[in-house]
Amino acid sequence: MGLMSSINIAGSGLTVERLRVDVISNNIANANTTRTPEGGPYQRQRVILAPRVNQPYWRSPFQPQGMDAGVGGGVRAVGVEDDNVAKPRLVYDPTHPDAIKAGPRAGYVEYPNVNIVTEMVDMISANRAYEANSAMINGSKAMFLKALEIGR
Repeated sequence: MGLMSSINIAGSGLTVERLRVDVISNNIANANTTRTPEGGPYQRQRVILAPRVNQPYWRSPFQPQGMDAGVGGGVRAVGVEDDNVAKPRLVYDPTHPDAIKAGPRAGYVEYPNVNIVTEMVDMISANRAYEANSAMINGSKAMFLKALEIGR
């Protein structure tokens, strides 16, 4: 592992957590959006994460050949996808312009599958992870400065 590896790993965490906060903020902002350009209510989104792998600059010279080169390489966002597991909330409001007109659900409005409590818990989790990565960078920086002082 190189001198800057710890900062690069924590930096990848900072990038991913910022993306998570952005997606969560978008979910909260659209919690009452009943009509989208695609049709239907807004769908909650979530970030899909994966470890960084197959990046040779993360390989330690002390790492045995059989081990995966991506161990300790950080994290990356694979993508942002719609959460299709939870169904839309149904609220009875026959005066709403997006109310269902006919059928057994007539008069009901489909609201997004966004739960504000879940989103706030996810937001707190993302903020704490961001703070932890930031503290890791500051700790590494302090360690590097102490190492430089030793060499004087």
